[in-house]
Amino acid sequence: MNAKLQTLTQHKALNGWPLFRLIVVPTSLVMLAGLLLVETWSGPEVSSLIQLSVRFAVPWLLLAFAASSLQILFPGPLSLWLARNRKYVGLAFAAGMAWQALFILWMVLIYTDYYVSEVYVLRDAIEGVVGYAFLIAMTITSFLPVRKHMTPGQWKLLHKSGMYFLWAYAFSTYWWSLYYYAEPVVLDYLFYWAAFAAWALRVAAWSKKRGKQARKTRPYGEDQPLFAMLGMVAIVAALITAALGAAWWPTAEKLLYGYPLTTWAELYLPFWPFEPFLPLLAVILGGYLLAIARGGGRVEA
Repeated sequence: MNAKLQTLTQHKALNGWPLFRLIVVPTSLVMLAGLLLVETWSGPEVSSLIQLSVRFAVPWLLLAFAASSLQILFPGPLSLWLARNRKYVGLAFAAGMAWQALFILWMVLIYTDYYVSEVYVLRDAIEGVVGYAFLIAMTITSFLPVRKHMTPGQWKLLHKSGMYFLWAYAFSTYWWSLYYYAEPVVLDYLFYWAAFAAWALRVAAWSKKRGKQARKTRPYGEDQPLFAMLGMVAIVAALITAALGAAWWPTAEKLLYGYPLTTWAELYLPFWPFEPFLPLLAVILGGYLLAIARGGGRVEA
């Protein structure tokens, strides 16, 4: 089975630029079909196309975000294939977001009144602009003529920062869709939990690496079942709070909003005050405790 899977993942059509075309061409055809099927143009119709373009782009973002973690946690032909093609998967996400940018410009320029009255929120606009700035920079620096002018550290910092910001934008968008807006659809739940899982995978991969590092420095250290139990408790707590956001976010908002010192942040700082991400802190704590449990002592930074 692994041999067949390995052969399949090495097929020319599923690697490199052929893979990029395999993703982007059908996506573009769907976007064009969406344009052709609209009978009467209006602000809401363009808004629906923006939403459609995002739904076709987000899966590729989440796969690119989780690629390195999957290779650490589940080494094998599939994770190796994804790691090998992470660049092209990321570029496929960028292509999908290019459609979104086109539709956004269309709305802003043609249906300005609808955009201002129904869509525009200053901090959301700031988040979107920062996200596109990262995406454009990451896309340009994915090609050697530009990348060769950067040090490895600069390139890694840009792409890691950009990936985290874009993931956070997608995750928080679907969190608000589920727990703030009245009528989430099935895809909102699917993308929210997929984004949560992508974060959990990164924490799990970090925990595994740190545990191995601690084992090397303390080869005779004993496992720490108490830390393992506490780590699992933290992860279960994260899952529960992530699933019950509607129950606690109004209280969190009352506690976190409305202070004179945070007025600027409430207007301009992306994601402030980070309500969607609060359960993720428990995931980090759980991963850290599990790393200690595997290593038999404190994990060195």
